[in-house]
This record gives sequence, C-alpha cells and structure tokens, in this order.
Amino acid sequence: FYGIGRRKESVAQAQLTVGTGNVLINNKNAKEYLQNNESRFLRINQPLETLNLANTFDINIKTKGGGMAGQTDAICLAISRALIECDLSNRTPLKQSGLLTRDARIKERKKIWFKES
Repeated sequence: FYGIGRRKESVAQAQLTVGTGNVLINNKNAKEYLQNNESRFLRINQPLETLNLANTFDINIKTKGGGMAGQTDAICLAISRALIECDLSNRTPLKQSGLLTRDARIKERKKIWFKES
C-alpha cells in the first residue's frame, strides 16, 4: 500500500507491507534517521497508534527536501494515506484525529522591495 505526504518543502512516499513493525526511512532505521528524537518518532507512529496497528506493518519511507520537522509531518501524512488505501474504514478515526489534513503553510517567496520576507 502506498501513500504520499507533503509538508513545507518536504515530500515523503510511504510503502506499507504486512510485517513486524520495522520502519525504514531512506534505507536507515527510523530512530537513527530521526537522530533518536522520541517526539518525532512518536509523530511518525501516531497514525498506527490511533488504529491500534503498531506492530502489524513494515514501513519503507523515501523522503527528501526540507528539514526534519517538515519531513516528519510529511511521513505522518503519507502513512495515514497508505492506511486508508489499505482499508477504507480507517478513514474516519484518522480524520477525527486530524491526521489527514495537509498543512499547506509554506515559506513565502522573496520580494525584491522588502528587506525581510
């Protein structure tokens, strides 16, 4: 099952396969890729925790662009969308938790007549 998520300049593609709960991000262990930051790891697992599917899927994620916070939110959205593709009944609890909302805020373009912005 596939899902794509975006946030700021970051894009993430998530591939879910039935397995034991391994999470790989850009061919690295998730804890290693996220620099052992527990809050980011919990954010990535939030869709699975919402549906009580924590150790049922192996997740392979490709992500690029932006920084760590943007990539984390993009990964969360990608996993949520992949879970909906897996089973359409997953949509309601994910929607109620706010995990399907794409945060559209992006960096404002530079304007030549402004010093900042």
